[in-house]
Amino acid sequence: MRHTGHQEEPVDAPTGQAPGTRRDPGPRSIRLALIPLLLAMLPSSLGSTIVATSMPTIAGELGGTAYLSWAVTSYTLAAAASIPVWGKLGDMYGRKRWLVVAMSVFLSGSLLCGLAQDMAELIAARTVQGLGGGGLAVGVMAVIGELIPPRERGRYQGMITSVMVFSMTVGPLIGGTITDSAGWRWAFWFNLPLGLLSLVLIARLVRVTGRRRKAHIDYVGALLLVVCIVSFVLVVTWGGVEHAWDSATIVTLSVLSAAALAGFVHAQSRALEPVLPPHLFAEPNFCLMAVLSFTNGFVMFGAVLYLPLYQQAVHGVSATGSGLLLLPMLGALVLASQLSGRTVARTGRYKILQVTGSAAMLTGTLLLSHLGTGTSRLSAALFMALLGAGMGFLGQNVMTVAQNSVGAHEVGVASAAMTLFRTLGQSVGVAVMGTLFNHRVRDVMSAHTHGTALHRTRLDAESMHRLSAPVRAVYRSAVAQGVQGAFVLASVAAGLALAAALGVREVPLRATGKPPQQKQDT
Repeated sequence: MRHTGHQEEPVDAPTGQAPGTRRDPGPRSIRLALIPLLLAMLPSSLGSTIVATSMPTIAGELGGTAYLSWAVTSYTLAAAASIPVWGKLGDMYGRKRWLVVAMSVFLSGSLLCGLAQDMAELIAARTVQGLGGGGLAVGVMAVIGELIPPRERGRYQGMITSVMVFSMTVGPLIGGTITDSAGWRWAFWFNLPLGLLSLVLIARLVRVTGRRRKAHIDYVGALLLVVCIVSFVLVVTWGGVEHAWDSATIVTLSVLSAAALAGFVHAQSRALEPVLPPHLFAEPNFCLMAVLSFTNGFVMFGAVLYLPLYQQAVHGVSATGSGLLLLPMLGALVLASQLSGRTVARTGRYKILQVTGSAAMLTGTLLLSHLGTGTSRLSAALFMALLGAGMGFLGQNVMTVAQNSVGAHEVGVASAAMTLFRTLGQSVGVAVMGTLFNHRVRDVMSAHTHGTALHRTRLDAESMHRLSAPVRAVYRSAVAQGVQGAFVLASVAAGLALAAALGVREVPLRATGKPPQQKQDT
């Protein structure tokens, strides 16, 4: 069968190159190109964290507190559902071009968020912002994958990881400061100067070989994938919290998600240009990287969410202080990422790093599952550092191996798939760990206070000082047990990551940007 959809026409070749050829950029041009790319990644990474501390203020001004969670969920759903589509469009019509489109959509959504007059407008604007955020997440990684050969990518891995860590650590602090000083709307408008500057620098500094292909867009597959992802995320977000697991709403969404997944798989087998080509999943390493990406996202965002809550409730630190107490984990993550990147660039070996990282992540989550009211801050810091090191050893190595497992013309869709699985891991991890945590806390509180304290106060760290001493002690114990349960679940995910890492085949990384002539077996 002939595939006319793969005819390519270079549209963005660097000056001095013959059409259809590619010259690998030097270290200096790569570093220059990384500046706008990392700057473009920052607004997307800050998309959720910077507004987290603004949400109570937003609810107070716009009303609609019952729908406040949708201001967060709408962004996550839109980003996750659109990621594969953005990746495919980049492969088909040029990754730089669609990165610029994604930034434009994100900035439009940010502007509309700041102009919102009620919760319905804010949720709609956050959906637009999430669509652009999904395109930024995959677009930046796809362009980096085209600029830097897999063997050399580790040299720049620490820079990429640092942006993600910065957004998780500093985002809530920036959001709180902006909200207190200038108003919550500027927490969204903060993205505008950053995004516009990145657009200018991308146009001037990023030089990639864009290709326009005569291709068929798989609209049916894209729609089915969106329905599947949205239904699935709603199930794990609402199940056991907003609705009982056996409620009509959850059962209907579960059936809809399963039916959409079956339809999507069937559509991909027949489409000329599938959104997620089935042959990618015939490559064992690609499938294993998907597992590692999912589990890493699952564990990371669960830790970022529940460790500060533990510090606030059990040790009585402030919100800012609890963020600072995450530094052992985040610092270890950055250092391990830089070390693993340099090791891969020097030796080309990555399996040992993925096995070591998964084992460290498993050990860290098991230790954190024993956090209690008597655990010292030093012990907690050491446990968090071990967990951070494990996640750092995985990190961008997962993306590198996934991109190395496909041809150069499919780097975008491979990047989209890994970003999608990581995003789903984050959503599922936060939702499932949150359900387990909330049930454990409520069970303990109800058993010791007969539910009266639950009636009078919210179960968050800020309310502790309003509790009586006996109830406060029960609350501290309840939160500690809730965190323990969350990290038991995280350790299951980390164990799955270790099993996947042990199954990886060490296929040599490409030392150039050119696609390999054939698959290599070891």
